[in-house]
Amino acid sequence: MIKGFIFDLDGVITDTAEQHFEAWKKLADELGWIFDRKVNEKLRGVSRMASINIIKDHNKANVDEDTLFHLAEKKNNYYKEALKELSQDDFLPGAKELLIHLKREGFKVALGSSSKNAKTVLSQLQATPYFDAVADGNSTKRSKPEPDIFLFGAKALKLKPEECIVFEDAESGVDAAKKGGFHSVGIGPKGRVGHADVRFETMKEATLFAVKSSFKNLF
Repeated sequence: MIKGFIFDLDGVITDTAEQHFEAWKKLADELGWIFDRKVNEKLRGVSRMASINIIKDHNKANVDEDTLFHLAEKKNNYYKEALKELSQDDFLPGAKELLIHLKREGFKVALGSSSKNAKTVLSQLQATPYFDAVADGNSTKRSKPEPDIFLFGAKALKLKPEECIVFEDAESGVDAAKKGGFHSVGIGPKGRVGHADVRFETMKEATLFAVKSSFKNLF
C-alpha cells in the first residue's frame, strides 16, 4: 500500500538547471576549462563535489582536493546568487497541482534531493508547507546513485521503502530508488529514465490519477 511520495527537486518540482549550468560555466571560464552542455548533462542528479570532479577529469586537470572544494564552493555562491530570482511562478507545470492533491488525499510527502540548497529553493518557491520532511545533500554522506537520501526521507516519514513512490528525472536517481527498494516514477525521456517502474515525459502528465492507474495494485 502506497502511503508516501518522495520527490527529487531539480527537473521534478522546479528546474534550476540553467542556473546550475551558468554557474559552472562561469567557474570553468575563469579557470580556462572546457565546459559545455554535453559535459553538463553528466552532472544531472549528482552531488556538487562529484560534479566538480567530473569537470576536472574532462579537462584532465591536476587539482588537489582542497582546491576542488573551494572551487565547488565558489560555483555554489554563483548559483545561490541566481536563486534569488526564483519565485512561486517557477514550479514545473503540474508539480504544484500534484503536491496540493497529495496533501488533500492525506499522503505523506518528502523531498529527496542531492542539493545542499534544497531548503532555500523550497523557500523561494513557497513550497515548504507541501513537504512533511526534507532529505537533502546535508542529510547523508553518500549521494545518488546510492539510496541513502531516499532512505533518510522514508524514515523521516516513518514509512518503509515499499510504501513510497520516488519521482526522479535523473538516471542516477532512478538507480538509487531501485537500489533502495522504492517504487519509481521517471520524469523525462526513455533514454534517461526508461528503467523506472513508470515513466512520464513531463510532470504535467504525472497526475495522481495517472500514477494510481499505473500502480493499481498498490493503492
